[in-house]
Amino acid sequence: MNRLEVHHIFPKSQLYNVGHARGTVNALANFCFLTKDTNLNIRDRLPEAYFPEIEASHPGALASQWVPIDPALWKANRYLDFLEARQGLLAAEANRRFQDLLHDDTRWMGTAAPVVAAGPQAAGGITSETEEAELETFNAWVAAQGLPRGEIAFDYADAATGAQKAVFDLAWPDGLQSGLSGPVAVVLNEPSDVLALASAAGYRCFTSLRDLRAYITNDILQLEGT
Repeated sequence: MNRLEVHHIFPKSQLYNVGHARGTVNALANFCFLTKDTNLNIRDRLPEAYFPEIEASHPGALASQWVPIDPALWKANRYLDFLEARQGLLAAEANRRFQDLLHDDTRWMGTAAPVVAAGPQAAGGITSETEEAELETFNAWVAAQGLPRGEIAFDYADAATGAQKAVFDLAWPDGLQSGLSGPVAVVLNEPSDVLALASAAGYRCFTSLRDLRAYITNDILQLEGT
């Protein structure tokens, strides 16, 4: 129970419920380290509920994890502001430690890099914690059959430019049988353009885990048995 675990400061379920995307939910600034015991006690409560308890029991604990101390940022509707504030704290600490390693030589920091506007967000992707849990369970079943695990939230990119074009919920880019079968992709509850893109890229696409399970059972495991 004293083992360290990676903890979502704002619980995933709460963020998915208010419409945040998977990438935002799993932002680096939403992670901290806690013991398993503490993690279980927190469960899916929001920071505004459990931060005061932690600080009362362990003064300075929040600052030691570079958590913004403004209680207004601990609310669900201020999540993006919380991320921005904590990113600044983490970056400042990282710079300080690098500066220490280089004996206060700050020339490595150079000038600030220009801000580049983000490109359009890739289509597709996991839309809820429930969907992610279903994919994890299915992946475990695939592994139990002696087949390779798929890549959850697989980033499909243009081979020529490297630009991200879509996110497939679950994918086997090398096939379920490397060298023997083509790439496979699962696209659940996605718009038709994601399905078309995956198909055009040569992926055998499945829009339900039930259909993929039937394919694995009847077309792969049965043939392997014979």
